[in-house]
Amino acid sequence: MSPAPSPQPPQPPPSAASPPPALPPHQDDFGLPRSDLAVRALRFAEAAESAVIFRHSVRSYLFARELATGRGLTAGADFDDELVFLGCVLHDLGLSEQGNGDQRFEVDGADLAARFLHDQGVDEQVVATVWDTIALHTSDGITSRQGPEVALAQAGIAADILGRDKELLPDAFTDRVHAAFPREDLAYALTDLVTRQALANPAKAGPLSFPGQVVRGSLPHGALPTWYDLIAGAGWGDRPPAARTDTAAAWEPGQLPVLFERFLDAGDLDALVSLYEPHAVLAPAPGSTVTGPTAIAAQLRSWIECGVRVTFRRRALHTAGDLALLSHTATVTGPSPDGTPVTRDTAEVARRQPDGRWLYAVDDPFFGA
Repeated sequence: MSPAPSPQPPQPPPSAASPPPALPPHQDDFGLPRSDLAVRALRFAEAAESAVIFRHSVRSYLFARELATGRGLTAGADFDDELVFLGCVLHDLGLSEQGNGDQRFEVDGADLAARFLHDQGVDEQVVATVWDTIALHTSDGITSRQGPEVALAQAGIAADILGRDKELLPDAFTDRVHAAFPREDLAYALTDLVTRQALANPAKAGPLSFPGQVVRGSLPHGALPTWYDLIAGAGWGDRPPAARTDTAAAWEPGQLPVLFERFLDAGDLDALVSLYEPHAVLAPAPGSTVTGPTAIAAQLRSWIECGVRVTFRRRALHTAGDLALLSHTATVTGPSPDGTPVTRDTAEVARRQPDGRWLYAVDDPFFGA
């Protein structure tokens, strides 16, 4: 993959003709690469990034190198250690002010790193590998096929942010790394940076990208389409499986009680159970609940076998995004000694599913008891 040009070029990186910078602190403590290129890259990242992101970049390299050792890989034989270092140290340049363009931060950062390396006169293949490392570092399942340097860099990055494979890192080693390069709540600091960039420039957070996933929770409902929103708006008329069956579905939350009445009257247990989420909660009696399709089916079956009938009169319906709060006055009839109907106020929480259906998440017929 060749580096793509950025629409917003940053300020020029240090010239290759400038004198080599002094070795950074902890250079000898951790055996960081000592070449002029490695030191220049480290200093470039340090100058461009916030301290918390820079320290994350260094830790990512140290963890990547340690994970390589744990996997029986040898620098110089199985992978190019300096390439791993460059990919790790430069991988979050897109979260710097200098690297903040109009693309997702991974690509902006990869472009800035490529320009820096070109300015240093680095071989094109090295530039391409570093570009791939940075552009793909949030893409699981791809880096492992891009060569050992790209894969190891992502492994170190994921270990530092997500704790992935941290059990393979010796405790004494991670303690020493964190003492030299403190975390300062890195994972949340990085998330905040990605979110701020995306809120300021939505072009940086496509709906299917990692930045899009991060920023979604900070946006009003529906502002960033989901995958199902995208295919629903594709214009081809494709329908979800629930729309292709004979069983009616609730495409609005207010349809749930209507369908519940119909299915209960028909004694259709499977259709009744289909109105509930897989982990839904049903309150079959005051102060008790059952969870999951098996337990809910058992309770609904008992109502069918007892000849229970119910009618609902809506009291309230409030919708917020994918959630709906419903309340009804339910009149329940069944085989009782005197046949007197029982009336009670109910409360239900429904949730819109990815395919557009509304299902019960919580169903409490005894909420007002």
